[in-house]
Amino acid sequence: MNRIMVLDKYLLRQFFPIFLVAISLFVFVLLLLDLFANLVRYLNNEVSIATILKISLFFIPKSISYAMPISLLFAAAYTLGDLYAKNELTTVFSSGVPFWRFCASLVVVGFLASIFSFFLDDKIVIPTLKIKNDLSRKALNQHVTENDSDIVIKTRNGELTYYVDFFDNDKSILNGVDIVEWDKSGLFFSRIRASSAEWKDTYWEFKNAVVYKYDEEGRVRISPLIADDTYNEHPDTFRRRSVRVEELNAKDAGLLVRDLRKAGFPYYEAQANYFHRFSFSAASFIVMFLSITMGGRFRKNILMMSLFTSLCVAVVYYVSEMLSMTMAGLNMIHPFVAAWFPVLIFLFFGTVLLRSVKT
Repeated sequence: MNRIMVLDKYLLRQFFPIFLVAISLFVFVLLLLDLFANLVRYLNNEVSIATILKISLFFIPKSISYAMPISLLFAAAYTLGDLYAKNELTTVFSSGVPFWRFCASLVVVGFLASIFSFFLDDKIVIPTLKIKNDLSRKALNQHVTENDSDIVIKTRNGELTYYVDFFDNDKSILNGVDIVEWDKSGLFFSRIRASSAEWKDTYWEFKNAVVYKYDEEGRVRISPLIADDTYNEHPDTFRRRSVRVEELNAKDAGLLVRDLRKAGFPYYEAQANYFHRFSFSAASFIVMFLSITMGGRFRKNILMMSLFTSLCVAVVYYVSEMLSMTMAGLNMIHPFVAAWFPVLIFLFFGTVLLRSVKT
């Protein structure tokens, strides 16, 4: 047991310095890519250097989130390759320690990194990315409004349908309100028309509202709407549907998906992004698993081969994610499948490659 613990400590001491260098390099590259992608617009809008640096500063947490999986993969593959080239792995195998047990500490690091990645995204990346996007929009004079017009939503399992001409998000006011209510059998029950409705903490207060309803003789009766708290759909329900799940934490993203579904809006893409929040965190564990299968395959040009392989795997992984998420947005596959499909595929190939690893 002491011998294995010594090997674990030795492997981790070899791994972490390389990982820190790798993640610093990849974060720097991502920051440069984001900068050059917006450089022309920054220059056209005469954005100051201080503002550009501030925008880049708030992009660092997101860059760390993107760079962590590929950095783990590169560091693990390079470490194992270097040990193999120096014949140190041969010594380990001769001592009777299986290859999978020797690399177990790296798998544990990948598992802990996945947990850390989820909370990093949820608690730090999401707020800082929102600040970064707001600063960027302000610097580039891009105005975003949550007002919306010509809204049609269904609530309460389809028993209420709201038709709204315009929603004023700043004042939480609905203009040109028409509400049709159906009974449980799907038959018409009543219709409410109002010039406007204002949100009063827990319910909508209608102005000049009248109710159209059939009486017992089957004739339409018109009467003023009696004020009460029956109509209490939250203003968030009427906000612009272009709210980005990427700018919400996991809890709020789940609530957004629920609200979109209840309102009858397209929700597949939002739900796929919600599931992707969890599957992306698992990428750190998957790449560490893959690194074990690749670590002992390079004996020459280890640095270049490890870097090249890591970049290739990262590109294939992110492209497969992009394709699956696009298919989910088009309702071609289920959002849960879209989010987890790349993870499961890479886990499968990692298991297949592991069978051919020299031990």
